[in-house]
Amino acid sequence: MNMIEAIARIPLFEGLPADQLEDLVMILTDQVFRKGEIIFSEGEEGNGFYVVIQGRVKVYKLSPDGKEQILHIFEPGEPFGEVPVFTGRKFPAHAEAMEESRVFFFPKHSFVNLIKQNPGLALNMLGILSKRLRRFTALIDDLSLKEVPGRLAAHLLFLSKQKKGSSDLELSITKAQLASLLGTIPETLSRILARMALQGLIETQGRRIRILNRESLEGLADSGGRL
Repeated sequence: MNMIEAIARIPLFEGLPADQLEDLVMILTDQVFRKGEIIFSEGEEGNGFYVVIQGRVKVYKLSPDGKEQILHIFEPGEPFGEVPVFTGRKFPAHAEAMEESRVFFFPKHSFVNLIKQNPGLALNMLGILSKRLRRFTALIDDLSLKEVPGRLAAHLLFLSKQKKGSSDLELSITKAQLASLLGTIPETLSRILARMALQGLIETQGRRIRILNRESLEGLADSGGRL
């Protein structure tokens, strides 16, 4: 796959004509990061943004005592680190490669100049940012208003929705990473998974989870209550 084809597959750039895709190729930097390698750190100058081409990247915050809170896990095709491009501020969190990952880096000033020339690109970016904002709003609601069982139930339903309503799920991250994403610890997550299984809500086998009682899971997610 050449660079033009790789960019054309990115949702952010859908519908752009060939000449605009070529303009994007001219400004990007193709980068590869090893598993565990830091892509940027909180407080660094936001001099551009990234798009995952292969692999996965986690964006996270660290508490003063070193506890990690994962904010989002980015898969191929997803941009990250884009907010400073428009706000002129520094990166608000850390980004790390979860496995060997290939990313495209788009420098801030060059990209902004392209946006000024191509309104369609700006509209695509607004759409991506709007979806991201909804996701972060849901995350804040879950962390502040729901108990851990409610957060887990909501996350399993979110994964199911991504798979067009399938009840058979397979976690793409470790349970430790899932615990961080849900704002808890692995031991608590394991206990809640076991309790959900005992109550017939789900069935678990390693990273595989099958939803057995969707209605009860939805009730738990909506109420944010305890098991």
